[in-house]
Amino acid sequence: MSRKASMNKRAFIPLIAVIPVVVLSIWILADEPAGTASDNNPATAGTRGEEAAESVAPARATGSEADQAPSTHRTPQSLGEKPFASSLAGTEIDGSLRADDNGNLIIDLETRDFFDYFLNTIGEVSPEKALDQIETLARDNLPEQAAEQALALLDQYLDYKDSALALGSQNLDPTRQSDPQYQLEMLKGALADMKQLRRNSFDASTHEAFFGLEEAYGDYTLASLDIQQRTDLSAESKATLQEWHRQQLPEVIRRTETRMIADGERIQQRQKALADTSSPEEAGRQLQALGVEPEQSAEVVGYLKEREQFDQRFDQYRQEVASLDQSGVAEEDRAAMESQLLEQHFEDEQSRTWARLRALESRSP
Repeated sequence: MSRKASMNKRAFIPLIAVIPVVVLSIWILADEPAGTASDNNPATAGTRGEEAAESVAPARATGSEADQAPSTHRTPQSLGEKPFASSLAGTEIDGSLRADDNGNLIIDLETRDFFDYFLNTIGEVSPEKALDQIETLARDNLPEQAAEQALALLDQYLDYKDSALALGSQNLDPTRQSDPQYQLEMLKGALADMKQLRRNSFDASTHEAFFGLEEAYGDYTLASLDIQQRTDLSAESKATLQEWHRQQLPEVIRRTETRMIADGERIQQRQKALADTSSPEEAGRQLQALGVEPEQSAEVVGYLKEREQFDQRFDQYRQEVASLDQSGVAEEDRAAMESQLLEQHFEDEQSRTWARLRALESRSP
């Protein structure tokens, strides 16, 4: 079977499936819950890696080095006005393939992003069409040597995705899915297995370029969950350890994580201010004191006033509906009268829908 035919076959399944570690992570955090054996064997993977190294010897660039790596050849940023898949219309190509001055492929996170940009269209278009696009762009924009290296790496990447899908076929105990310790153990095991698969599938520098940041954040998340589950630590000690692990993150992730935490704290402060105020006007003043722009706080005040007025109308509506029960209205007439009250108290369809939902909630046991 030719390499292209093999790539087409392997592209069908793994690229329209969610990576198993992501599925397991969502199951754990939300409290809901094709390859061959040789693909996962370190010995055979090592042999395959050595064979690949003989034919693929690209330049390596990770982190800030990637931005500084010389590149005289690269794929375009856009597919133009009429891309091969309609879902890509109006988008720029995520990632790129680049070659250095020696004609070797530069491998970094942009390489993986480039592959995924096209492979994610499978299902909308055929695997052949998506893979042809990658090959055409590689051969049209890179030196021959770099293009061959890119296609060989794509072949490895498809092997990895195929094996990752098989790796996700593990049995979970539904009776323990609410147990935080079991959740953490399963997540640790899944991430460890995925790391091993990646080490078996790629050489060390490609592994780091493709997955280094992702795995660093995964380790940080596991450490955070572990700290939160410990009962021998005070809140202050947990916060200190959490901060220490945060400082071990690569700078680009650390900046984002720190910003997200700061944003979360600001949101909590604003939510508390809203909960503690007695009127929409006071809520507006509190929000401005916390640094919210006047225009934004005015929008919040307007919304709170609308909700306050809705609550008042709904209370009146419920009282009148309750009076129907006491008046002895015939059952066949009651529904029509209740509908009439709904239209009387709520002018538009949206507010009537909210009222119906509120009424259903109030009737729930």
